Amino acid sequence: MEELRKETEKWLERIKNERKKISSGKEDFLKNIDAYIADSEHFLANGDLIRAFEAVIWAYAWLEIGKELGMIS
Repeated sequence: MEELRKETEKWLERIKNERKKISSGKEDFLKNIDAYIADSEHFLANGDLIRAFEAVIWAYAWLEIGKELGMIS
């Protein structure tokens, strides 16, 4: 399980760094990304590693979809 924690923390750091670079975008996309980041941090802090990892992956998915559709920049 320690490996899953480390992987989740690695992805959380990446998504937070990417999120900081976003200067504008559709609010729904930004809210969803932020919510999934917060969810991942919450689950991680409570030892729910599977849900923490799922949430961070969803955050990244929203980020990539938003970029691809031109909803965020």
